[in-house]
Amino acid sequence: MFQFTSKAKILAYALIVLGAISLVIGFTSVPGDHHEGGHDTEEQHHDGAHEEHGDDHAATTHEGGELFAMNDQNAVDQHESEEMHAEDDAHADEATEEHAEEMHAEEHHAEDAHDDHAEHAAAAHGDHVEHGDHDAAHAEHARHQQENRPWSAFMVNTIFFLAIGLGTVFFLMIQYVARAGWTVGINRVMEAVGLFVIVPLIGMLILVFTGVADQHHIWHWMQDGIMDPASKHYDAIIAGKEAYLNDTFFIIRAVVYAAVWYGVIVLVRRHSLKEDQEGGTARYYKIFKIAAFFAVFYAVTSSTSAWDWIMSIDTHWFSTLFGWYTFAGMFVTALAALNLLVVFLRYNGYTPWLNENHQHDLAKFMFAFSIFWTYLWFSQYMLIWYSNIPEEVTYYMQRFDQYNTLFLTMVAMNFIAPVLLVMSRDSKRVMGLVTFTATIVLVGHWLDHYVMIMPGSVGEYYGFGWAEVGGFLFYAGLYILIVFRNLSKAPLLQKNHPMVTESKHFSL
Repeated sequence: MFQFTSKAKILAYALIVLGAISLVIGFTSVPGDHHEGGHDTEEQHHDGAHEEHGDDHAATTHEGGELFAMNDQNAVDQHESEEMHAEDDAHADEATEEHAEEMHAEEHHAEDAHDDHAEHAAAAHGDHVEHGDHDAAHAEHARHQQENRPWSAFMVNTIFFLAIGLGTVFFLMIQYVARAGWTVGINRVMEAVGLFVIVPLIGMLILVFTGVADQHHIWHWMQDGIMDPASKHYDAIIAGKEAYLNDTFFIIRAVVYAAVWYGVIVLVRRHSLKEDQEGGTARYYKIFKIAAFFAVFYAVTSSTSAWDWIMSIDTHWFSTLFGWYTFAGMFVTALAALNLLVVFLRYNGYTPWLNENHQHDLAKFMFAFSIFWTYLWFSQYMLIWYSNIPEEVTYYMQRFDQYNTLFLTMVAMNFIAPVLLVMSRDSKRVMGLVTFTATIVLVGHWLDHYVMIMPGSVGEYYGFGWAEVGGFLFYAGLYILIVFRNLSKAPLLQKNHPMVTESKHFSL
């Protein structure tokens, strides 16, 4: 039996408390602007535009003044001409008429100058209003992004730990569907991790309901008026997706995901424990049917949930490979965490029936799906880059512009590290090397989820602070508490499983 020691409990509770405190600080503090230079430049641009309009206004006024001065001078010339030619009445009358016509023409020209000046002033005023509206919209968007920061950080950690729990449930189910025997020795470990999935699912439901309640703006399509043609916020592209992206259907899907995913692992755990008491194969075949149902259900919902929770953050953008890409990332995250846990149990002598062959196969799965994830990453990127469609390439342009270092580091950690460290057969059997590689993979896929979520929700206002660290510590503490407690509540080996003997003698 696994012993949940007092030291492990203290560690778990300490992480939960520290994480909760950090989250409170992160949510109550106002995120700073890490890229003020860009905004200053834009404000200077608007100020320059205003100054340019002001210069035009002054120039027009000066031109009008010159016209009035010319008019006055012409009047003086007329007066002098009349005095010089007063004796000649005919010439005086003719000169008077000519000067009168000139004065009339000049006055008409001056009036035109006044009209031009008024039109220019009105245009300048319109430009001021337009720039003011743009500044207001930009300021509102920036404020929303900064307010999203703690919520988005919480979502990154929620999705990451959901990947660990849900990916483990999927791995357990496919063992039953495939009727594999070698994994029987770690089935109880996977059950314990799978039951943890309720925690990030609750976190995800909190994010969904608070988003619908307008407490944050992670999902831009939830904004009021975004699908209303009469609203100034109307977006025709988003409105075209209203049949799928609407609050009611969004909530229904999230609740169904949570209920079925968690309900499946609860049923499997119940049948597994009763199998120890009853023996026989009846419980085994019941679990097989549940696993078959889950495999089909998850084949669909792994993609739809990825569209709902992650891809719809960048509402205009879409990728036909995104569901598979997200699934691969979540699955390899779960395999890395499972490798760490099995190494821990083996190292402390809790699972004497597990040997280096079991560890080899687990590490092989982690390595194989790291390559599969890289294949999907490259396929998605290459197809979008090659087609060069504007509404598709903007997704990668933002990540290369604002998240360049994190983006490339994430790819290197998730692909290069497994290839260099655990490609050979012998390396997969060294617990220290497997632990090191699994840790790198976990960090890499945390960054992967970070780069998927943050650009569309916070833009340039990203960082690593209280909310990011606090969310990770909070979930890590709950992970240790729940998983270790589940491990201690039941024997770590299914003694009546039909293939338990095969698992004990597994070799490669």
